[in-house]
Amino acid sequence: MSVEIALRRARVNYGPLEALHGLDLPLPAATVTVLLGRNGSGRTTVLRALAGTVPLTAGRVEWRGTDVTRLPAHARARRGLCFVPDLRAVYATLTVAENLDLAAPGRRDEALAAYPELAPLLGHRAASLSGGERRMLALTRALLSPARVVLVDEPSLGLAPAVASRTYGLLAALARPPRSAAVVLAEQRVPYGLPPGSLAYELSRGSLAAVREITARWT
Repeated sequence: MSVEIALRRARVNYGPLEALHGLDLPLPAATVTVLLGRNGSGRTTVLRALAGTVPLTAGRVEWRGTDVTRLPAHARARRGLCFVPDLRAVYATLTVAENLDLAAPGRRDEALAAYPELAPLLGHRAASLSGGERRMLALTRALLSPARVVLVDEPSLGLAPAVASRTYGLLAALARPPRSAAVVLAEQRVPYGLPPGSLAYELSRGSLAAVREITARWT
C-alpha cells in the first residue's frame, strides 16, 4: 500500500499537556483506517494535526512524501483534504440547502440520495436540526468532496443504527477506485460495515499501542 499522508515523530501540546508523544502514523491511500481509543487517547488530535487545525510542537506531516507541516489548514483543504470534525461541523445560521450548495455546488441531488432524511429539511436552518441531522449534513461534505484525504471524527455521532451502517458503507466506497482516497475515521470501537483490508490503529495516551488489519466485517 502506498502512503498518502503520515505523521512522523509528531508531538502536539495543549498548554503543558502533551497529547501526542512522537507518533509515527502512516495512512495508506485507497484504504479505510480507524483510529481507536478511549477519550484522551489522541484520536481527535491526530485528525487535527493532519488537517492543520492544531500545530505540531515537533515532528512533521508528510503528504505523498512532501513535508506539509507548515501548510495551513485552508491550503491543505485546497490541496485535497476534507476534515469533518465531531462538533461545529456545519454552518448553523445557514439553511440545509445553503450548507449543501456551499459544500458541493450543483450536487444537491447526490447529497439527498445519500441522506434522503435531509430532503424535508432543506429550508430549515442548521441550528434547528437534531444532532443526527446535523451529522448527516456534515458528512455530505466528505461524500461529495473530491478530496484524496478524508478525515472524519466519530462518523456515527447521533445517528440511528441503520443510518450509521449506511454511512460506513458510503465512507468505505470513497477508498475504492476511482476515488481511492485515504479515509481516516476516529472511533471508540471498530464499526460494522468496513471492508476487509481496512486498518485499525489503537491509540493509548498519545502513542500507538497496536495495529490490526480487519479481515472480516467486525462488530
